[in-house]
Amino acid sequence: MPTEILMPALSPTMEEGTLAKWLVKEGDTVSSGDLLAEIETDKATMEFEAVDEGVVGKILIAEGSEGVKVNTPIAVLLEDGESADDIGTAPASSEPAAASAAAEPGPAASPSPAAASPAPAAPAASDGSRIFASPLARRIAADKGLDLAQIKGSGPKGRIVKADVESAKPQAAAAAKADAAPAAAAPAAAAPATGPSADQVARMYEGRDFEEVKLDGMRKTIAARLTEAKQTVPHFYLRRDIQLDALLKFRGELNKQLEGRGVKLSVNDFIIKACALALQSVPDANAVWAGDRVLKMKASDVAVAVAIEGGLFTPVLQDSDMKSLSALSTEMKDLAKRARDRKLAPHEYQGGSFAISNLGMFGIDNFDAIVNPPHAGILAVGAGVKKPIVGKDGELAVATVMSVTLSVDHRVIDGALGAELLNAIKDNLENPMVMLA
Repeated sequence: MPTEILMPALSPTMEEGTLAKWLVKEGDTVSSGDLLAEIETDKATMEFEAVDEGVVGKILIAEGSEGVKVNTPIAVLLEDGESADDIGTAPASSEPAAASAAAEPGPAASPSPAAASPAPAAPAASDGSRIFASPLARRIAADKGLDLAQIKGSGPKGRIVKADVESAKPQAAAAAKADAAPAAAAPAAAAPATGPSADQVARMYEGRDFEEVKLDGMRKTIAARLTEAKQTVPHFYLRRDIQLDALLKFRGELNKQLEGRGVKLSVNDFIIKACALALQSVPDANAVWAGDRVLKMKASDVAVAVAIEGGLFTPVLQDSDMKSLSALSTEMKDLAKRARDRKLAPHEYQGGSFAISNLGMFGIDNFDAIVNPPHAGILAVGAGVKKPIVGKDGELAVATVMSVTLSVDHRVIDGALGAELLNAIKDNLENPMVMLA
């Protein structure tokens, strides 16, 4: 039986992607681990490896195709002894055949269970993850009517092999179908109103010149996630002014000493460190929202927004509280560069409990950022500006002042706790030497 190669889920949130480039062609022989294609997710372009060995019998999705759903067949792999003529009997072509048979009048022979519901070549579990099984194991599972999602593999990295399906019981598949039946019968929930349709908006501007810009995967994801975040996360905002003169003087001294190592610290490096240490000193604020519970994190994993063409990334600097300023600076520069090249792996921009968005370099004095779930907070950082201040003794002076706004998810952090966290960030930045203690 030909093996279908399915569109992979390259990240936990991926629902569809763009098949950017095929690295093989029909007739090529591939082995497990060989590169098959380059696939663009909403965040990055990643290489897709073969799981099974065989010959590429047919490419089903042309390169450059957008909006390819996860688990959609994109190619067919042939085993020894199979030819391209066998592809017509693969599961991918069973739907048109069934439709034409239903259209013909007269009785039809009852198909065997295996023919009526062939097992997909590379199925997915209920959580969307890929199930790995040998071609022989899939064939036996199809013959026995087994659901591979219900079988635990004993092969390398949990791969399902012949012995696993031979010892499995058929009722696993029946139970799965019985559980799925009520869900299939349930009516779909009505989608909430989202405003005028695209056609309605276009008609409003008939007669006016405009350019229509098609949304790519990243922009679609940003629109969906931030709309959901703004509508569902109960935001509140805390604001403080932070004096930067001591930090700027300290930074200048450190950079002179670090010249020989090729390290140049930015103000943003200090902000990352200040937030990471503040999360340690206020541990109840180092948490994420998990639907029906709160997860309190041990380490300070801080995400930093990086603007790229057409969108943004939020790469995560793990264990930021444990790293030196020079290590944070080097890592941040590397992550930012690869973010702009869209070369980050999913684990490098997912996770974290807190985020920083710095628009100070663009001259923005202050702004409010949207919390990025499941984070509980995000610090919006404005520019450092010379301002008159009243000193401790009541005298007037001039200081470099930076305005920051802490956006908080009220489900995780209450007002007093958020204020405590922001005060800790302020103390760290106004007393930078303490961050090295």
